Amino acid sequence: MKLAVAFNLIFMVLALIGPSAQSESDSVSLPFSPDPYRTGERLTYNVSFSNVISAAHVELQVGARAVFFGREGIQLRAHVETTGVVHAALFAINNDYVTYVDPATSLPFHSRQVVRGPTRTSETERAFNGPVGAAAIPSTSRTGESPGTYDLLSAIYRLRGLPLVEGSTYYLSVKGETEDYQAEVKVTGRQTIKTPVGSFNTLVSQVRVTNNSRASNYRIRIFFSDDERHVPVLITARIAAGELRAELAGSEFVKPVAASTTAVTPPIAAPTPVLPSQPPADSGNGNLENLPFKVGEQLNYQIFLGDTTPPAGTAMFQVRARTRHSERDALMFTLRAQTTNAAQRLFFADDQISSYVDPKTLLPFRSEMNLTEGARRLNQIITINQDHGTATSDKGERIEIPIGTHEYLSFFYLARTFDITPPRRNAISILINNRPKTLFVTSLKRETIRMGSQTVPAIQLSLTTDDPQPDKYLFRVWISDDKRRLPVRLTASTQLGQVRADLAIIPLTAQ
Repeated sequence: MKLAVAFNLIFMVLALIGPSAQSESDSVSLPFSPDPYRTGERLTYNVSFSNVISAAHVELQVGARAVFFGREGIQLRAHVETTGVVHAALFAINNDYVTYVDPATSLPFHSRQVVRGPTRTSETERAFNGPVGAAAIPSTSRTGESPGTYDLLSAIYRLRGLPLVEGSTYYLSVKGETEDYQAEVKVTGRQTIKTPVGSFNTLVSQVRVTNNSRASNYRIRIFFSDDERHVPVLITARIAAGELRAELAGSEFVKPVAASTTAVTPPIAAPTPVLPSQPPADSGNGNLENLPFKVGEQLNYQIFLGDTTPPAGTAMFQVRARTRHSERDALMFTLRAQTTNAAQRLFFADDQISSYVDPKTLLPFRSEMNLTEGARRLNQIITINQDHGTATSDKGERIEIPIGTHEYLSFFYLARTFDITPPRRNAISILINNRPKTLFVTSLKRETIRMGSQTVPAIQLSLTTDDPQPDKYLFRVWISDDKRRLPVRLTASTQLGQVRADLAIIPLTAQ
């Protein structure tokens, strides 16, 4: 239950500051800046827990400014979702929040929450703060009183509009789902924070919850960007099982959703099979909402040799961040593959690959490899110029390539965007061992494959090259026959024998 409370607090922490924030040295109401309400702003966070790199995702967005429920307001949206092992075995969250705030006071006047469970979806709404306009703003004679009741989402943006002066303490009152929090936030100093999105000069804030010792013991810290936007760049909390970190993974401006006061509950997908959960959409200039994967997606595989039952290795693919690299917009893909303890006596492997690709085309422009395979070691950075058809290694090797050439990681995600209706055949150029090859992806047939106790509808693909022995390694991939196009199984014939990698699928037993 400690972990469950902590995950609830991660969302609260992004907000954990409220309406009645005041400096210890000043008894008057603090000014409020409209900067947080930049229409279309979308902030995406990756939440890690202990050694779980991607345990949850949080997305915040400023929607339209229009008339809602008969009064002018700004629509705020949030999506919170745990993923992978945490979602399956520890604590399942898949919630949406919508809050409407008064642009003059920052006070919320209506909110809606959608909580999705395994078999049903519940929805709750509530109204806030009867007075409107100037009547809702307290005079300076009411020092210390809250100017109204905030929910967690509206409190995020209220705090971002406050001065956050170093050395000052701000007091707040925030209404959570089931508890009210009286907290104080003290700005303790400055620190440079590195994230996948870039490096930030930040204001460090320490949070105490005065009416809840359990929450206060999490030692929550919030790192706000030291600029007029006051973006929460990093939030950390500590529990007995490890550290929780909510790290900024994307910041962009998108076209706001059309104004609407009517809740639309999406249909619930059938629960068989339960594949890894989908992070919230991440759109923008790269139009990522049309892709079958999103920022934060993590796919975990178990690798088997022959018919052996214990896995010989593991592999983790992740869409790590929407970021900027080399002065250009990029998606960052990562792969970590390694042998298990039992298999390391026969063969030790620990491979790490990072790839930076253009969000519009998924073409790579930088690939970083750190491979350890037995006695083999390879540390290499490849810079790819797609305009000139060249790839250059960090050791100075120049490779002529066809324009539109991919590498291992970018191909893994590109293949999920193909039309793979059998007997369709696709072909791309791919860089293998620093040499371009033509890779043919042929859709063989639709079939249902068994993975553990579950069956998955899939399409079988063969991967062949333009080598003299085009199918030497008998590469086969099974892609889920749905809109997410998940690679659920990969097989190949190697010197060590038949190798199979199966996607970890959540069992249907009650958690």
